[in-house]
Amino acid sequence: MDYYGLMVPFFRYLAASLVIVLAFGAKPSWAQFPAAPQDPPNHDRSASNALLDATLFYEILLGEIVTRGGDSATGYSLMLEAARRSNDEQIYRRAVDIALQSRSGDPALTAAQAWATAWPRSIDAHRYVLQILVALNRVEESATPLQQVMALHGATDRAAFLWALPSLYAKVSDKALAASVVEKALQDSLVDPTVSSIAWTVTGRLRLVAGNQQGALEAVRKAQDQAPLEDKPALLALELLEAGVTEAEPVLRRYLDGRPSPEIRMAYARLLLEWQRYTEAQQQLGYVTSEKPDLPQAWMAQAALQFQDNNLNDAEASLEKYAALVDPNRNAATGRVGMTPAYLLRAQIAEKRGDYIAAEQWLARIENEQDLFSVQVRRASLLARQGKLAEARALIRSIPADNDEARNMNLRAEVQLLRDARQYREAYSLQKSLVDQSPADDDLAYELAMLADKLGEHRAMERLLRQIMVRNPSYHHAYNALGYSLAERGARLAEAKELILKALSFAPKDPFITDSLAWVEFRQGNSAEALRLLEIAFGMRPDADIAAHLGEVLWAQGNQERAKAIWRESLRLNPDNETLRETLQRLNIKL
Repeated sequence: MDYYGLMVPFFRYLAASLVIVLAFGAKPSWAQFPAAPQDPPNHDRSASNALLDATLFYEILLGEIVTRGGDSATGYSLMLEAARRSNDEQIYRRAVDIALQSRSGDPALTAAQAWATAWPRSIDAHRYVLQILVALNRVEESATPLQQVMALHGATDRAAFLWALPSLYAKVSDKALAASVVEKALQDSLVDPTVSSIAWTVTGRLRLVAGNQQGALEAVRKAQDQAPLEDKPALLALELLEAGVTEAEPVLRRYLDGRPSPEIRMAYARLLLEWQRYTEAQQQLGYVTSEKPDLPQAWMAQAALQFQDNNLNDAEASLEKYAALVDPNRNAATGRVGMTPAYLLRAQIAEKRGDYIAAEQWLARIENEQDLFSVQVRRASLLARQGKLAEARALIRSIPADNDEARNMNLRAEVQLLRDARQYREAYSLQKSLVDQSPADDDLAYELAMLADKLGEHRAMERLLRQIMVRNPSYHHAYNALGYSLAERGARLAEAKELILKALSFAPKDPFITDSLAWVEFRQGNSAEALRLLEIAFGMRPDADIAAHLGEVLWAQGNQERAKAIWRESLRLNPDNETLRETLQRLNIKL
């Protein structure tokens, strides 16, 4: 049920009645018929009703005529007077609609309030009053009609009505006032076992919109205590996590331990991917593909993770599952998702295996012009891997770009080509042009800082990272990057540790920041603590960079066999990893 949409205009009903009246002389459906001839009428009452019927009929008829002629104010007045004379709900509704259609908020409210007074048990009447008050930004006055609508609803409809409240109040100017007013109006619902969970969830959503994150966190905890298996508190927990309120994660975890919706589990997996908590994301995706194997997005996300971990055979198997669900040639019913992401990933898998012909064949299957950029970038990567960097750059530059955004995308793709080819000086020059165009873009500045570090221009790198910290104090990558760079050079180690700890406070489960902290501990001579941290980081994310550090700490502690085993496996999976190769070369280790 759409609780806040405008009602169907009464004119459709009226027009049909008027056609009958004008054609056949019949009375409209709301008229008071006189008594039958065999039942002697009360002449005085009949005369009065006839006069009322005639007056009412012409008020409504004239009201519609002048409204259609453009005089909505007069039409509204006539219709409201007819409503009061007849006490008919449909005519009250029509008076409100006329005012709303002419954007006359106060008259619409007057008509709705008259309707609600005349019909105190009408949910529609009170709902109109509520909606109009909120639209007029008269938030404090909305509490009473809100309570009245709640009282008139049954338990099932009340829950649906509650869930829609944040949308109703979404456009009010004072979000904190809206949250306060609604919460006070819902006091009875907050302790009613049938709706208390959803009432607390709605309260939390409004608090979150008002910027009261801790209040929203308190509300979602109470909501879940009332109904641990309910989806809606879990959805609010997801919103809180997306807003950076990490304390909401136990709420979501508790829900996931029950009988969760695969879609909510999938949303959590996406968040884990954003946070680079890949092992946990993979675990959640495994649950999703088991619980709801017909959800294609889960197979695609799992394939991407498996590819990232260099598990190419597993990635192909997941892509086969995805294709069976979405390929229009194999399953027309669910082919709407599209095969382009799968073809692109297939091309990357073939490229990683060095099978450039197969990679091009996968790319050739993509026919949608909207995917031209992604296809050409992959083709450029294929050329660059074959030593044809100049041709690859020319291909990127040939991609049509008719606006600044498209031109910047092309430029960023070319920078990535140069980075992969270790042409850092040219990459730095192009990246700097991007930063000059958008000096407040933290991501662009961060990438420029990383290129400066590759070039050994550490002062430039530090200057860029500190500018980001000033602009965006929560940009934790900047703290981590500067701290790690200092640790790698063995410089200002106490400051490096402080920077990395600050980064870790923003992302406490990030394996790469944990790796950075371990590295500064190692540089300070704390090998045991470094090993402990690296074991945690490698357990979360068996990445080649982390493997290089873990192996070196093990090597320094005399555990050379395990160090070699870790390096050997990481080298097998990531033969081009720069950190790993540099470590082996520096320690003069042959595997």
